[in-house]
Amino acid sequence: MKKVTCVTNVVLLLLTSQHFLFAQASGQIEGELKKWHAISITFDGPEVSEADAYNPFMGYRLNVTFRYEGGELVYQVPGYFAADGNARETSATSGNKWRVHFNVPQTGQWSYQASFRMGENIAVNASSTAGEPVSFNGATGTFSIADTDKSGVDHRGKGVLRYVGEHYLRFDNGEWFMKGGADAPETLLGYVDFDGTYTHTGLSKDAGDVLIWGTTQHKDGRGATPLKKYEAHLRDWKEGDPVWQGSKGKGLIGGLNYLSAKGMNAVSFLTLSAGGDGKNTWPWISHTEVDRYDVSKLDQWEIVFSHADRMGLFLHFKTHENENDQLLNGGRLGPERKLYYRELIARFSHHHALNWNLGEEHDLWDELNDPEQLNAKADAMYIHSLDPYDHPVVTHTFPNQYQQSYTPLLGFEYFEGPSIQTNSMRPWHNFEVISYWVNASRQTGRKWNVSMDEAGTGALGVTTDDYDDNYNQDEARATYWATIAAGGDGVEWYFGYAEEQNDLNMEDWRSRDALWDYTRHAMDFFKNNQIPFWEMENANDLTRSERDFVFVSNGELYVIYLPAGGGSALNLQGHVGTYTVDWYNPRTGGALQKGKEMIFESTYSREPASVLSALPNIKTPRVQREKVSEVSGPGWVNLGMPPSDPKEDWVILVRKK
Repeated sequence: MKKVTCVTNVVLLLLTSQHFLFAQASGQIEGELKKWHAISITFDGPEVSEADAYNPFMGYRLNVTFRYEGGELVYQVPGYFAADGNARETSATSGNKWRVHFNVPQTGQWSYQASFRMGENIAVNASSTAGEPVSFNGATGTFSIADTDKSGVDHRGKGVLRYVGEHYLRFDNGEWFMKGGADAPETLLGYVDFDGTYTHTGLSKDAGDVLIWGTTQHKDGRGATPLKKYEAHLRDWKEGDPVWQGSKGKGLIGGLNYLSAKGMNAVSFLTLSAGGDGKNTWPWISHTEVDRYDVSKLDQWEIVFSHADRMGLFLHFKTHENENDQLLNGGRLGPERKLYYRELIARFSHHHALNWNLGEEHDLWDELNDPEQLNAKADAMYIHSLDPYDHPVVTHTFPNQYQQSYTPLLGFEYFEGPSIQTNSMRPWHNFEVISYWVNASRQTGRKWNVSMDEAGTGALGVTTDDYDDNYNQDEARATYWATIAAGGDGVEWYFGYAEEQNDLNMEDWRSRDALWDYTRHAMDFFKNNQIPFWEMENANDLTRSERDFVFVSNGELYVIYLPAGGGSALNLQGHVGTYTVDWYNPRTGGALQKGKEMIFESTYSREPASVLSALPNIKTPRVQREKVSEVSGPGWVNLGMPPSDPKEDWVILVRKK
């Protein structure tokens, strides 16, 4: 694929200040000039270093305003210091390059104008007139955008994934998002091939050390984690895939290839584990210099995130965790915390599908005596004020703290939903948790995007394929279907700390190969059968069995998940018409199948026939060649029996003709 590079003519400025005299004549645009593609504009500015006495990250502010043709679309996008402009390859710590990324939403003519100002703490000052204009301030240019030529899973063919006021997110091209992917390892970015990445020590619970922000409130008993190599995924790297500095990055890039090839569309990670679990991930030049950013490391992260876009992977940014949530400004929205959010947004918000998670096991409401969640609200407002694409803001908490953490955020206009952690893999428990917050948010008039991002106990999560014949993966499979039936948007799978391949040290996603298949089968069912899940809602009371999960669309379509198999009867209520009946195997996927006729017996037991015994007026289905093909409403109808394996889980699709 050819990379487009062009130089735009800009207004020549001669600016003077007490710091320097500088003339800027051009800004360089790089990237494919196509809709839903990210372009970069790099300016020549002041020569600075990551470690200068005058902090370049706090003391300069680059904002670029992009305008579409007649001005009906306007985006203000934050920029950042880019060292020599190629730090991913050179590991440069100094230079005169300043850069902005822009994910272009529309074809046609665009213009831009740069604002570049200098002043004390100006990076976290929202005033447009703060500080003084310097260097290339005022630089302008234009560019023309053609239509996208990407397709398939590539996000560059879909656009930005957005919160649109519904329980599900939607891409700009109209495609709705159902999530399935990996919540582990949370120390994904603790990778040996990234610059400036190491494991810090001296902060373990056993050692009794004071943590790096000067409090003994949090103590982490899990200790430091070695850096990852992802050697198991070297075979998944393909010729033409990105690398840096020769051959670095192949293991992690290969891992993303593997997840995408398995049909997954999400990956989760901490951007900060200093002082917390793993102790090997942060965006700074060291784990203690919290206002000095490692330009080359972050440029290498960008390579990985860009590849994730091409592989169709949602990026779940966990910005803090329980153990370090007071590291920046004591947990409040001060200059260090603002700068941290700004740098993440400036460098990475142009990616299509992502969310900003305020914290893993977030409990600052308790630690800071903040029952109204004012600190979380301030963080969310600040993030939305900077993010030009309004990516969703969410938060995660402990299973016993839902009410304290989430209730104060219901209806808040800058918060898009909870990232749910449970302590169980029991499908009905997980259903009830998701269902509660789906319904609670709906009642406020601001529907939340509710995700199951950590199911299972802390020790096990979802087990490996070879753990006693998959152990709890059958329950995990049922949990996915239960999550969707409750109105949740999908699952990111957590790997328990008792497992060899766990949430901190996992380096081989093949350890759960069967799990990815089960997840893909569920997502494929909705996609391949063109089921409008975003329009559906739960209605578990429409079947005879209390064990079923039922997802419906206004009398037109019913999806029934039977976790224990058996037969089923459905109440079509007052809906008149003929409905087709098909069965789907959630264990193997594949095409829809026809079920068998259910023979009524005068008995009452937990066997399949009992679904009919208490319904003397149930309607019999139309049977062709001993297969159930159709039923007719209104009222209760007999849906028949599974095509095979009647005691295994099955899905029934009932659709109006």
